[in-house]
Amino acid sequence: MFIEKYRPKTFDQIKGQEKIVERVEAFIKSNNMPHLMFSGPAGVGKTTLSLIVAREMYGENWHHNFLELNASDERGIDVVRHKVKDFARTKSIRDVPFKIIYLDECDSLTTEAQQALRRTMENYSATCRFILSCNYSSKIIDPIQSRCTVFRFRPLSEDAILTIISGIAEKEGITIDTTTMKSLYKLTNGDARKAENILQSCSTINKNVTEDLIYEIVSAARPKEIINVLELSVAGKFINARKLLLDTMLKYGLSGGDIIRQIQSEILNLDINEVKKCEMIEKCGEIEFRMVEGSDEHIQLEALIASFVSLQ
Repeated sequence: MFIEKYRPKTFDQIKGQEKIVERVEAFIKSNNMPHLMFSGPAGVGKTTLSLIVAREMYGENWHHNFLELNASDERGIDVVRHKVKDFARTKSIRDVPFKIIYLDECDSLTTEAQQALRRTMENYSATCRFILSCNYSSKIIDPIQSRCTVFRFRPLSEDAILTIISGIAEKEGITIDTTTMKSLYKLTNGDARKAENILQSCSTINKNVTEDLIYEIVSAARPKEIINVLELSVAGKFINARKLLLDTMLKYGLSGGDIIRQIQSEILNLDINEVKKCEMIEKCGEIEFRMVEGSDEHIQLEALIASFVSLQ
């Protein structure tokens, strides 16, 4: 897979997180580091940076001194009491004085497991360091946060995603233009893993990756189609807007949740009064809540279009 094949192996290959990399690299050069917490959205380099830390510190023997666990799969207190503790209590087999335990998605750990982890981090700090990865640091108890140096990752910028995609495309013999790469960035919102997955899916069908192929693979409506629905609504053409919206949903196999998120993002691109945009976004939130609560998607989307027409 592209994700593993082109995963960065050294610090200078990581894109979009330069300040974090610089601070972590300083720890490695000193041959010592505190417990670390990597917080941020998916696909921005948290796991990759952890693996590079292990490679840089332990060299070829990094597998023997590095334990990777996914806390969302193994989230109970027994995992901390047995797997983590057994690994943490033994010394490193290299000149580095500690091992590293990487806990991915640790915000999925139960409160009891987090309390046990806190004691383990404290008792075995001489032989082990922890790297905790999470999407939301607020779900981690304060005693654990206070024991870690926290690094907050941000979604990758457009330039970073374009650099990653163009590099893969060059090595794989894939033809993709800048406009298509920008569309790929917009669909992934700075998630490099998602971007690489989409690129791989497209390349298996055609080495010439186009914008149409990307939207077909991800089953998402093109922004222009959503804009057309909104413009018809703003113009008071309810029947036409309703028909186009339903046709678009059927064409791409979209759910109500998918389409309403696209509608919400494209409202900002409409050429209308800012107050009207706010009212339309507020309606999107109300309709999405109703759908989450179990209301019929098509009825709620029709109600949304009707509310857009009545606002004008």
